[in-house]
Amino acid sequence: MGNTKYIIGSFADPDDMMHGIDKLQKNNVSIYDCFTPMPIHGIEAKLGVKPSRLPIAAFCFGVLGTTLGFSLLYYTMVHDWPMNIGGKPSFAIPNFVPVTFEVTILICALGMVATFFYRNHLFPGRTPRVMDLRATDDRFIIAIDARENTDHALIDSILKETGAVEVKYNDRKYVSYE
Repeated sequence: MGNTKYIIGSFADPDDMMHGIDKLQKNNVSIYDCFTPMPIHGIEAKLGVKPSRLPIAAFCFGVLGTTLGFSLLYYTMVHDWPMNIGGKPSFAIPNFVPVTFEVTILICALGMVATFFYRNHLFPGRTPRVMDLRATDDRFIIAIDARENTDHALIDSILKETGAVEVKYNDRKYVSYE
């Protein structure tokens, strides 16, 4: 177990995995991450996962979209090709609202999708990497950093006691589908 980087506990039932998380935390074993094939309510709070910062990115992209939309209208309607339509002024803000709003929504949505893909390393053509191949199928995985937690026998016994179907000692972080 000298090259072991991660200890992987594989569970068949999500309740067993949640019980395993509680038991590991009671024994001061830090958990690297959990991987589940479906969302489990309350697991983020139990693991202490920080809230997403995606709304901050959405606000920044929204401001960018508003600026781009308004600038485009101002340049085309006031500076580049001013038109006299029914004697109304070229720079009429109420006429700018619909297009500015639509460009704001478009840039915000595209920016959030790009941010999500960048943050989660979901680039087109990239082979997905997981810690256990069955984590996307039917197993619930608890990954423990073996270098931070040195008592591997204790971790192994806790995982098996709480219902782990399998305990693995990985010398690599990810297993590839390749």
